[in-house]
Amino acid sequence: MLVLAHPDARSLNHAIAEVCRLTLQEVGHSVWYHDLYAEGFEPLLPAAEFSREALLDHGVQQHCSELASADGIVVVHPNWWGQPPAILKGWIDRVVRPGVAYRFDECDSGEGIPVGLLRAKVAVVFNTGNTPLARELETFGDPLDGLWRNCIFGLCGVGNVKRQLFTVVVTSSSEQRETWLHQVCELITETFPRDS
Repeated sequence: MLVLAHPDARSLNHAIAEVCRLTLQEVGHSVWYHDLYAEGFEPLLPAAEFSREALLDHGVQQHCSELASADGIVVVHPNWWGQPPAILKGWIDRVVRPGVAYRFDECDSGEGIPVGLLRAKVAVVFNTGNTPLARELETFGDPLDGLWRNCIFGLCGVGNVKRQLFTVVVTSSSEQRETWLHQVCELITETFPRDS
């Protein structure tokens, strides 16, 4: 499953997602690809969807089914204020849901300790940013790494999370971007090798 969250079709994020899609297909994988902005994904979680047994919109149900069935997950998005874009946060709220991605044990004693349900054993997250890496780590502590590794994928049972940050995009040259796209291809090929 490949999920992209960036509003500009000319962006580096779109180029990264396209390299991911083509590379996965070239090594023999089928890909469920979702460009959330192009699809017009509705990020607002309605109260009617709170319940685990809620009847979901057809599109949301499709995303849930694909997420639950995926052997691997790739997410591509920019770093906006140390967070994913709102559309992706809404996708997480609506799709990475109880009964699909995690559950709580009945004998939990109210502590809320989740049990991951996702089939995928590996996830890759590609981020772009405009803060130099040293400053990102020193000043902000790289909040996106903790979000994806611990709060989302770790909670949902995906034990192997790889993340690559490309920065500083705003001052990058076309040669630098080509190098980054080559790194994307290499990481995808290494992480999701051809099925034997």
